[in-house]
Amino acid sequence: MQRSAVLTAVPPADNPYGGNPKKLDARSYSVNTKNRQPLAVLGAGSWGTALAGLAAHHGHPVLLWTREHSHAQEMITTGRNHRFLGPLALPSGVEPTAQFDRVVDEAHHYVIAVPSHAFRSVLNKLNDAVTACSEPPTICWGTKGFESGTGLLLSEVFDQVLGQTALPAVLSGPSFAIEVAQRLPTALTVAARNETVANTVASWFRDNRTRVYTSTDLSGVQLGGAIKNVMAIAAGISDGLGFGANARAALIARGLAEMSRLGVVLGGQIETFMGLTGMGDLILTCTDDQSRNRRVGLGLGKGKSKEDILSEIGQEAEGINTTRELYRKSAMTAVEMPITEQVYKVLFEDLDPTLAVTALLSRQARTENP
Repeated sequence: MQRSAVLTAVPPADNPYGGNPKKLDARSYSVNTKNRQPLAVLGAGSWGTALAGLAAHHGHPVLLWTREHSHAQEMITTGRNHRFLGPLALPSGVEPTAQFDRVVDEAHHYVIAVPSHAFRSVLNKLNDAVTACSEPPTICWGTKGFESGTGLLLSEVFDQVLGQTALPAVLSGPSFAIEVAQRLPTALTVAARNETVANTVASWFRDNRTRVYTSTDLSGVQLGGAIKNVMAIAAGISDGLGFGANARAALIARGLAEMSRLGVVLGGQIETFMGLTGMGDLILTCTDDQSRNRRVGLGLGKGKSKEDILSEIGQEAEGINTTRELYRKSAMTAVEMPITEQVYKVLFEDLDPTLAVTALLSRQARTENP
């Protein structure tokens, strides 16, 4: 999959990636993909497509894999991912496909952007190809959450399935897919077990619109990205009830305290939770209605059922499963997580959201930082 392109123009406002939306092979901005190693992005939802565009803009030819042949054909025909990113054109250098065999034949490094419940199955599909590689490929994921049922971090799932046959990394931080796709300024973090791998993955996405930091706190970066989704549901509930900005700010601050308490016990570094993948992502997700998890909370606060809310959103809301797993982890570790507990009771025990907020506010008095 050898591609090349020449700089000719700044992309128009309705097509921030560049390229003619009616023709997938059109070129309108500067990338030179010749002799670049192809990347495969596994998962053609909003986040996977945005990351594919980011890598393509940086000069990598990208195979964007979807499990549905009809979805791949639709993207090839229209030059857009209408289902998830509306009218935005796919960038030059991104080639949709539903042929997994082709993906593993042509790519050596992978970006996984599927919901957490599908993460293990994608790794299983990669297993044979990864094992056959002469050098371990790098596999980065942008998925946030825990494996349902086991409560494992995705790096732990990775270790179970692939062991030492591949190099893991995670991409996280305060970022909505549509804004990344529109090339709006964004800051992210890539974490890996060593700095070399983290820097390699960061180079796939780093450019003058996307600042990518690196970290070796693989656990902390994953935990921040998962826990903030539960706090976003809580903030949404509060706003759905009309409780105002004071309550939202309190939930964000105390949510950060819960994140940090559990995160450190589970192996994360406190500094990580004060950075982009902790506090940064928490603020974004709790305050902007682009967040699916916040919208779940808003709906619950307004009296809607969980099923109706998810039907309206039409995509995964990772915070629902994460709430269940966090509630279990809180019990197992004896780490106090009162916000998580109340969100769990609203989601899974049908507690009235107003009573949940009352329970939080009426807890026994204590110092803020014991």
